[in-house]
Amino acid sequence: MDDQGRIDPPQTGDERATLAGFLQYHRDTLAMKCAGLTTEQLKQQAVPPSNLTLLGLIRHMAEVERSWFRIRFNGEPLPGRWIKGSGDDTDFEVDTADPDEAFAAWHEECARSRAIVDAADSLDATMRHRDSDFSLRWILTHMIEEYARHNGHADFLRERIDGATGE
Repeated sequence: MDDQGRIDPPQTGDERATLAGFLQYHRDTLAMKCAGLTTEQLKQQAVPPSNLTLLGLIRHMAEVERSWFRIRFNGEPLPGRWIKGSGDDTDFEVDTADPDEAFAAWHEECARSRAIVDAADSLDATMRHRDSDFSLRWILTHMIEEYARHNGHADFLRERIDGATGE
């Protein structure tokens, strides 16, 4: 465990443990960037007119977890929690959003994603989306990239809110 309460990914684990460990590390990093903030701070835009906020990132990542693991990979016929159509970014519209609901949804989606990964027979298991096949290995790698990119955004947002910097 590092000094921020995150569990470091295994340095000698197998492929599944390593990918899952890095993904969880990035989830924990996003949670760390949001820790200790008020509702108003979580909704604060860093650089208007961008609607990017920490709360919006939490809602967005709940949608991304749900979309890749439950809807696409697991084939569950679920609607988006906040996104209603293709190209819609209502997950980033947080003026009336409830942080407790958003964090609960994100935690629920992460837990379900972990269970789906744990239950998969192999990282070679695939799903089809828009005429392309995707392996679970690819999805895990994509999710690490998605979190890493948004954690960079979260760094800037948090620094703008209260000056906190760091990993």
